[in-house]
Amino acid sequence: MKRLLFTGLLFTSVAAHAQTGEVKLVSYPGRTDGEEIRNKVLANQILSDSRLDTVEARALRILNGFNAGSGYGEIWIRDFNTFIIGSLKVRDQKDVKDALLLFFKLQGADGNICDGAINEAHARLSYQYSKTDLAPGWKSHKNTVETDQETSLIQAVRKYIDATGDESILEEKVGDKTVLQRMEAAMDFLLKERWAPEYGLIKGATTIDWGDVQPETGWGVAINDKTKWCIDIYDNAMFVIALNDFMSIVPRRSDIYKKCRQTAKDIKDNIRKHLWNAAANKYIPHIYLNGSPFPADFDESKILYTGGTACAVLAGLHNKAEIRAINNQFLDAAEKEQFATIGITVYPPYPVEVFPNMAAYHYQNAGDWTWFGGRMIHALHANGLNTEAYAEMSPMLDRVIKHGFHEWYEVRSGKPSGSGEFRGEAGVLYDAIQMLRKWAQKAK
Repeated sequence: MKRLLFTGLLFTSVAAHAQTGEVKLVSYPGRTDGEEIRNKVLANQILSDSRLDTVEARALRILNGFNAGSGYGEIWIRDFNTFIIGSLKVRDQKDVKDALLLFFKLQGADGNICDGAINEAHARLSYQYSKTDLAPGWKSHKNTVETDQETSLIQAVRKYIDATGDESILEEKVGDKTVLQRMEAAMDFLLKERWAPEYGLIKGATTIDWGDVQPETGWGVAINDKTKWCIDIYDNAMFVIALNDFMSIVPRRSDIYKKCRQTAKDIKDNIRKHLWNAAANKYIPHIYLNGSPFPADFDESKILYTGGTACAVLAGLHNKAEIRAINNQFLDAAEKEQFATIGITVYPPYPVEVFPNMAAYHYQNAGDWTWFGGRMIHALHANGLNTEAYAEMSPMLDRVIKHGFHEWYEVRSGKPSGSGEFRGEAGVLYDAIQMLRKWAQKAK
């Protein structure tokens, strides 16, 4: 991706070059660089960009199901959270509500939320499945190395309520508890079972950024005797977002609101204290609690974590100056690989010698995921950086038009990889398009 330029008193806007996926710079002679004029030019460009119509229509066509994509049988909560808004445009509201309630029916006695829910007739993989009488005909499983299932479900409920106005879901009884009580139990699970008191942050197993695979070879998604417990930005940023979402749906004077507000404040303070490297304007990858899985001569601090960082921006952890510095680092990483966007998961990748469970430039190890790059588009927009948001979304749009929706892309060949009809990519791009269009309508 090429950089955005504002030259002299001429406003330089961004326009996508549909053939190459690069950003083409278009000058508007005679215009001043006042914010209002810049916004009007950008707004008109967004509203006249037919690619947004094409990608939106394609997204809605595949958001008629709840499983993650054509390569997955399960409904994954971490995926469903990112495409629920689009789902509500094409599916009956009751169907979407029932899919959310399914995860509460499958909730563990300790409050934990599963990763995936699947019709038991199709549960054939090597997961340790669970069943419950509350959800006959369904099985569930949990990638125990991760700590984002509970937070993903809470975020999804808030999105459902915002989109539909249906607050009755909170009082829906699932077994002997309401959904609201079960949401609180999910957060309590994190505070009890995934809490690192010495840092005041939640923990998980060592993975790559937001990924769910441990370094050592074998079945890497489950905690085992090789697991190295750690703290990272992704899990904690997702928790802050979930706490903010929960506070938006409970009475401000309630005890649970006050508890969540204090917890969110403490976690944000501790993220800044322990995980944020202010001098480098980036997050350290991990704080290890029982030793590192990597050799002592491997400098993990050089690796840029984009997904967790994007979530941190969405969680409100950064001011605009920091967001610009973060975004520049994402662009720097993307410019180093021919087909990369800001969705490249990490950069540089972990060498296979230290991460034998995943080759460099494969999957979560420096593959390119719009599923998370799209969230950075949301974050840029939320912080008033709409020029950057539109420019950096541009190659993602071109890629979808060329290849359709896919789980991830190889940054050295541009090849689409993983599941086809990947609803996570469709969901985040659909949401980004709606955000930018809404802004443009007001700014034009």
